[in-house]
Amino acid sequence: MSTATHAAPLFRPFEGGKLKLDNRVVMAPMTRGFSPGGVPGADVAAYYRRRAEHGVGLIITEGTVIDHPAAAADRNVPHFYGAEALEGWARVVREVHEAGGKIIPQIWHVGTARQASTFPESDALPIGPSGLSLTGEKVSEPLTVEEIRGLVKAYADAAAEAKRIGFDGVEIHGAHGYLIDQFFWERTNKRDDEYGGDLEGRARFAVEVIEAVREAVGPDFPIVFRFSQWKPVDYDAKLAPTPEELERFLAPLSAAGVDVFHASTRRFWEPEFEGSELNLAGWTRRITGKPVITVGSVGLDSTFTSVFTEGKGGETAGIEELIERLEKEEFDLVGVGRALLTDPAWAEKIRDGRVSELQPFSREALGSLS
Repeated sequence: MSTATHAAPLFRPFEGGKLKLDNRVVMAPMTRGFSPGGVPGADVAAYYRRRAEHGVGLIITEGTVIDHPAAAADRNVPHFYGAEALEGWARVVREVHEAGGKIIPQIWHVGTARQASTFPESDALPIGPSGLSLTGEKVSEPLTVEEIRGLVKAYADAAAEAKRIGFDGVEIHGAHGYLIDQFFWERTNKRDDEYGGDLEGRARFAVEVIEAVREAVGPDFPIVFRFSQWKPVDYDAKLAPTPEELERFLAPLSAAGVDVFHASTRRFWEPEFEGSELNLAGWTRRITGKPVITVGSVGLDSTFTSVFTEGKGGETAGIEELIERLEKEEFDLVGVGRALLTDPAWAEKIRDGRVSELQPFSREALGSLS
C-alpha cells in the first residue's frame, strides 16, 4: 500500500459539530508572538494563508486574548479586541478564505500565568479563581463574582466579533493551566462558593462562558472547546482520574453548547486510563458522542515541551497508528502543530505520499513566521 493510499482517511471530508471541512487535518493553535502591540499584520495573514493553500482542512489560530487588562502574558501576542487588531484578523480571514481554507480563532485569558514583571508600567495584576499561581503561590486576591461575570462577558464579546468578521467558528481555550483551567484544577481553585468545591462547581465558570458564547453567536456557529488533563508544572495531573470522573467533567460542558471538543495531550498514542487503549480524545468522543480533535506530537518523535526542557527539535515520524485510530473512529479530526509550523505543505505532502520531502521540526523554527 502506498503512503498516499494509507493516509487517505485523513483526507476524507468531515461534516459534524456544525463544521463542514474538506479533510480531517487541523492546524493546532500555537503561540507565535509576532503581533507587535497585539495587532496581527500582513506577515501573520500570509503565515496562515500558506497552510490553507497547502490543504489544511481547518486552521485554529494561535491564542488571541480577550478584552481584559490582565489577559496577556506577552506583549506580542495578538489581541481579539480593538479596531486595529480586529481589522488585522479580518485580513487573516480574507486571505485564508481566498486560499480555500477555513479558520477559527482561539480566544484566551492566561489568568495567573501573567507575570507582572513583564508589564512594569501596568497595574493589572494576574488574576485567577483564588489568586494562586500553578505552584500555589498567592499572586493576587481571589476574583469576585462581579469580576467573574465581567470575564464571561469578555469571552462572549470576543466570540461575537469572530462571527462578525467572518471566522468559521471559535475555539475557547480551557487547557494548559490558563484561566479557565485554573478554575477546573483543585490546586488553583480553593473557592467555597458556586465557582469552587466539587468538579461541577469548578466547571461552572467554563459552563457560563460557553453559554454566553452560544448566546452571542447563535445556534449555528461552531464552538470548539480545548481542554487538557496535564499542566505545565505537572504533566501527570488529572482533572479526572477515571472515566466516570471524566464524564462528570464533560457532561455540563457538552450541555452548555460545545460542538467539538479538542482534547490536548502531549502524545496522542498514550492511553488515558488503565485498561483501555483509548486516548483522551477517544474517551471524550465515547462519553459525549460529539466530534473530537486529537492532538499531541503528530508526525514527530518528540513532545513540544521537550523543546524547552531539553532544547530538542523533532524528527519526522510515521502516522500509521494515527490513521488506524482514525479509521476506528476513536476521534474525528487530527490537530497537527509543530510539523505544520516548520512545513506549511505538510498536509499536501502527506496526501500525495511525498513523505521524503517532509521537513523536520527545529527549535529555530520558533523564531520566524515561515
